[in-house]
Amino acid sequence: MGLLDSLRAVLGSRAEADASRGADPEDLFGMSTAYITMGAELGWESTGDAALCFADVDSTDFADTVDEVKAILDAGGEETGTEADFHEDSHGYNWVVLHDDTDPEDLVTSVHFAADTLVERDYGSRLLAALFAFENVDGDGTEPEHAYWVYSFRRGAYYPFVPNGTSERDSGVEFKLESQFGTELGIEPDKEYWYPYWPEREGRHPWE
Repeated sequence: MGLLDSLRAVLGSRAEADASRGADPEDLFGMSTAYITMGAELGWESTGDAALCFADVDSTDFADTVDEVKAILDAGGEETGTEADFHEDSHGYNWVVLHDDTDPEDLVTSVHFAADTLVERDYGSRLLAALFAFENVDGDGTEPEHAYWVYSFRRGAYYPFVPNGTSERDSGVEFKLESQFGTELGIEPDKEYWYPYWPEREGRHPWE
């Protein structure tokens, strides 16, 4: 998947010291209105995908917690049609990958359920980020295909991530999104913490 070494630091003592506040899944609901603004005003439509990234714990209780998250999402998916997939990437990070073509708000709700369950079971410190994916439907072909809003649980804030290929990012689009959503979302003010989640292949999502 290509997480940078800097992301690994999020799990270490530096992140513990620098974290602005604890994980708060309620912040995720800010994305419900952001979806509307992204599409109507900026031409970035939801791809129907979102994902939750978290670090593993080698314990039976943690495995039971993940099973509980799966059960919650499976039950919710029967009503909403939201599909959930669980997998571990090559770096050992766990992903809950969600897909819903019809209602982006169901993605927000599902990510919230998953994150909130981990927090309630005292594994909030293992949460890394939630990613919400968008595609450029009004562009002229010069801008990247995908953009992401990333919610950092370590920092308690959102930031935009716009990969241009597999190792570069489009800072111009990111700054445009930052200025547009400065009052709508809680944006991470320190760009040092805008950690990249590189896709393994161009045009793919970071979790693929």
